[in-house]
Amino acid sequence: MTRPPDRVPEGVHTVVPYLCLKGAASAIDFYKRAFGAEEIFRMPSPDGRIMHAEIKIGDSIVMLADEFPEMCEPATWGNPPVTIHLFVRDADAVFERAIGAGAKAGMPIQDMFWGDRYGSLKDPFGHNWSIATRKRDLSPEEMAKAAEQAFAPR
Repeated sequence: MTRPPDRVPEGVHTVVPYLCLKGAASAIDFYKRAFGAEEIFRMPSPDGRIMHAEIKIGDSIVMLADEFPEMCEPATWGNPPVTIHLFVRDADAVFERAIGAGAKAGMPIQDMFWGDRYGSLKDPFGHNWSIATRKRDLSPEEMAKAAEQAFAPR
């Protein structure tokens, strides 16, 4: 029997910066050269953009993706180019607490194909936050298969 996943993935801090940018692949190459970043994971979208990637700089993870209006709000549209990704034990409770405190919901909390319970919001000061609880640990292969199913035409 496999152990249930921790609510915060192993080796990841509770708060993780999430960069939304044009040219994520070029950014990863730059961060490798400039800061000695190690590429941990890269998930391309069906059209070849980077849907999600993780790099490690020192002991910290930085997540990043190409601009996607439906997930990663483009900086070119006047949005902040950084999302603060927050891993918590109960994403639903923290999401609702943030809404009650004045945040505006972006993507409602839901189970996502990559194994997290996830939602996004914008705080009253204009900053993007994503709230997540890890529900299932998936291998990169399992995640890629789940992504194919999630993006398959219906």
